[in-house]
Amino acid sequence: MAFLTTIMVLFTISYICLWLTKLVFGRGETCYMIDYECYKATKDTKLDTEQCTKIASRNKNLGIEDYRFLAKTMVSSGLGEETYGPKSIILGEEEHPKLVDSLSELESVFYDTLDRIFARSKISPSQVDILVVNVSLLSTVPSLTARIINHYNMRSDIKAFNLIGMGCSASLVAIDLVQHLFKTQKKKIAIVVSTEAMSAHWYCGRERSMMLSNCLFRVGGCSMLLTNDRARKNQAILKLKCMVRTHLASDDEAYNCCMQVEDDEGYEGFRLNKTLTKVAARALTKNLRVLLPKVLPLREIIRYVFLKSRSKINVKTGIEHFCIHPGGRAVIDDVGASLGLSEYDLEPARMALHRFGNTSSGGLWYVLGYMEAKKRLKKGDRILMISLGAGFKSNTCVWEVTRDLDRTNVWKDIIENYPPKKTINPYIAKYAWIHDKDMDFVTTDDIKMMLLGSAA
Repeated sequence: MAFLTTIMVLFTISYICLWLTKLVFGRGETCYMIDYECYKATKDTKLDTEQCTKIASRNKNLGIEDYRFLAKTMVSSGLGEETYGPKSIILGEEEHPKLVDSLSELESVFYDTLDRIFARSKISPSQVDILVVNVSLLSTVPSLTARIINHYNMRSDIKAFNLIGMGCSASLVAIDLVQHLFKTQKKKIAIVVSTEAMSAHWYCGRERSMMLSNCLFRVGGCSMLLTNDRARKNQAILKLKCMVRTHLASDDEAYNCCMQVEDDEGYEGFRLNKTLTKVAARALTKNLRVLLPKVLPLREIIRYVFLKSRSKINVKTGIEHFCIHPGGRAVIDDVGASLGLSEYDLEPARMALHRFGNTSSGGLWYVLGYMEAKKRLKKGDRILMISLGAGFKSNTCVWEVTRDLDRTNVWKDIIENYPPKKTINPYIAKYAWIHDKDMDFVTTDDIKMMLLGSAA
């Protein structure tokens, strides 16, 4: 008993020393979020199940079993009928992508979200000191940051960073970059833009592990306004408490589980291996071992240490809301199960996936927007953001809500309809015939005609 008491005392002293060190040396490292704005595309770019079947019917490489796989994946993906796709894909130009289409797609996200942020915050583009843009799949000359600087006539001394290849977890990577810059530069304003270029990356082959991306990824993005100027803290809606980044690229299995490649026929796309969920779980576990001691109360850490073999750590003792990357139904389910989360906790991620699909690095902010639209976010609440991405990476951070949030956002016209009573795809019965083995006698041309007839 005396030994346990000594251990607890030493642990408590260490914890207090760590807290005091952060208090003393952490001054001036504050990162506030003043605003964020998610992108909502136009109605003419909606990519529902019928539109997807039309696009699939144009793929001359698919056989009957491929159509069966696609139909099953589409209706069970967790995506609803209101997501958005690239205009060039809807117009049938997926086999011959053009740079102008990718740039048009990105600029729609850039300028729509940034115009709204500048207007709402009363901060002008000329006041921005730092600009970070993350688009994993497109590198242009001049850079994407240069396009934004030119469009808004920003200052010549702005610090600009263009991040590529960082995947779905890039949004938190960009914010981590900003907070490190804030440590050495006082009273600065930063903009982070997170989106993806989908127009040039629609997979036109028949490898199933690469066809999944067409069923999950959709057009979307978000811009964020950040500062470390304490004089602006009354404008802030969130305050960054901590950030942890984990990278498993040194492990071959993790490195290869999600990769941009060409298939045997030369079609470029993303190969998502079956090991993806296992690797994601491993990366997140390693990440949370570092993060949770920073955010959970001492009593919960002590309880877990002494009851480790008989109890799960209760993350809800230090976190009120969970913002999980809406990468797919399996990702949300697995993260929820590993952390012991309820359906209420998982609802924002499920609904973001249903309404907007997997929007890559922008996805987290649609989840946050859902929480805000549902008026869940109260002053003092803590939000855990969990992002996962190719590499393989797991990046997490915790935000503290600095005031009750009740603002309008991208969910404003539809939030009353969420969560819907049923999230089952309405076409699940309509395309059920394709799974019937008695249909094996039909040709691929017959399948295409049936799909086009069903989608008419």
